Amino acid sequence: MAEQVSFEQNMQNLEKIVNDLERGDVPLEEALDKFKDGVELSKKLQQTLKNAENTLAKVVKDDGKEHPFENVESEDSQNV
Repeated sequence: MAEQVSFEQNMQNLEKIVNDLERGDVPLEEALDKFKDGVELSKKLQQTLKNAENTLAKVVKDDGKEHPFENVESEDSQNV
């Protein structure tokens, strides 16, 4: 079973790819492969951030149900 790579490790890998490509001394074929790898890493990172945002945007209220954070905020301000 493949070990799951952390968000931070994926970010470091993406930064290395960007640095390598910015140097401009990578052969064309290798640069294309690195670019494709970078795009895939970027998609994974974006999905991880989106999942984290969705998780953080929910609040569990006293009834034990999850509610979007914005609704809880607006309900609280109406109860003042």
